[in-house]
Amino acid sequence: MPEHRTSYEDLIDHLVRTTSLHRGEASRVVLDVLAYFDETTEEYVRRRHRELQVKGLVNTEIFERIGEELPHRAVAPAALSQRQLRRIVYG
Repeated sequence: MPEHRTSYEDLIDHLVRTTSLHRGEASRVVLDVLAYFDETTEEYVRRRHRELQVKGLVNTEIFERIGEELPHRAVAPAALSQRQLRRIVYG
């Protein structure tokens, strides 16, 4: 029976060949990167809001910072106003 290979096996093979990572570690790295890129804009805004609140920032600073960060995401969303950012967090 032929071996079943995921669509990322070539990438995992490449990481094993070109780094000191073992196969399991390389697989976890690939899955972590994919999870990072799968995060929606709404999930990102909520996560960053929580992270910045924990650091003691107030909403005015938080929404300004998130607004500056969003265009630099791997797949940049449309520009969102601070009001739209608040709606994502608070509904």
